[in-house]
Amino acid sequence: MSVVLLPAVLVIAVLVIRVGITELRSPGSARQQWRFLANGPAAGAGIFALLLTAGAGWFFSSAGVLFWGVLVGLLVAFIVDRSAQRP
Repeated sequence: MSVVLLPAVLVIAVLVIRVGITELRSPGSARQQWRFLANGPAAGAGIFALLLTAGAGWFFSSAGVLFWGVLVGLLVAFIVDRSAQRP
């Protein structure tokens, strides 16, 4: 594994662990935390950001940037979902 990918893998692992811990403390909370993936526009924006990041990274670097693309896609989907909930 490349040194460049290590931070992305660590962040993904931390997010999964965080969801697991909150699920143990409050059953059903994981579904609430990940509900932004069921929001169509948010998921679409996240997939677009993932493809754009991974595509550009693959062109300029290597296929290993897929982890970074996943992180970017999740963050964009989360932000779009949260901003749509505000009045």
